[in-house]
Amino acid sequence: MAVNIGRGTTLPGYRVLLLLFVLQQTICSACFGDEIRVAAASNFRLAMSSLAANFERDTGHEVLLIFGSTGKHYAQIIHGAPFDAFFAADSERPARLEQNGLAVPATRFTYARGQLVLFRPGDSALPLDEKYLQEGNYRYLAIANPALAPYGKAALQVLESLGLRESLKQRLVMGENVGQAYQFVFSGNAELGFVARSQLDQQAELTGARYWLVPAGLHQPIDQQAVLLKDTPAARDFMLYVRSDKAITVILEHGYLTP
Repeated sequence: MAVNIGRGTTLPGYRVLLLLFVLQQTICSACFGDEIRVAAASNFRLAMSSLAANFERDTGHEVLLIFGSTGKHYAQIIHGAPFDAFFAADSERPARLEQNGLAVPATRFTYARGQLVLFRPGDSALPLDEKYLQEGNYRYLAIANPALAPYGKAALQVLESLGLRESLKQRLVMGENVGQAYQFVFSGNAELGFVARSQLDQQAELTGARYWLVPAGLHQPIDQQAVLLKDTPAARDFMLYVRSDKAITVILEHGYLTP
């Protein structure tokens, strides 16, 4: 069988079928997006989930989010974890990856500046501030592990700045990441804790929770940086999207500052 394709030219039927198959595959590739694997700091869970959902809706790509401590993600990347992008809670580890040739050059940027808060659930009328922390009318204080989580490192710097590190070291309850530190407080295993401002959602505020926004001068800036690990069009598009005005609005709404 031959099929006429114009001006007297004919092609065998199987070649026509092959052309139709290639055309179908091209159309399908345009209709269905790629999957991006993103390692993200646990403090950025709510904001990142919103950003990923918006990006998926606008582009058709799928964003697979893996949340955890920045230190743990860093170790996984060094050992070959198949992430396309890394959204850390600090600037140190993305810079190391870049210096060691494990990240795409010139793709590192600061996507947010975190705010540290001292958080206490419940409806106590007592104000939560530096004085309350110093008076020590509590048994346990939750923080993230300073060796793994930048928010834990900042919390330790606050205690050092206030001269409380030694006096409170027996009361510290450490979570692997700032998400676990928040859960320690919210579940009652610790009366209060240092967490990210972004974690205090509307539900926590409606239940009477109190928090003290820690003055920036008591700890080093929490500049959260991202870096591209695998150079694919979809991953690059996502990194560009996170820097867009639309994405910055979402980041600000979730309790972060922007550079």
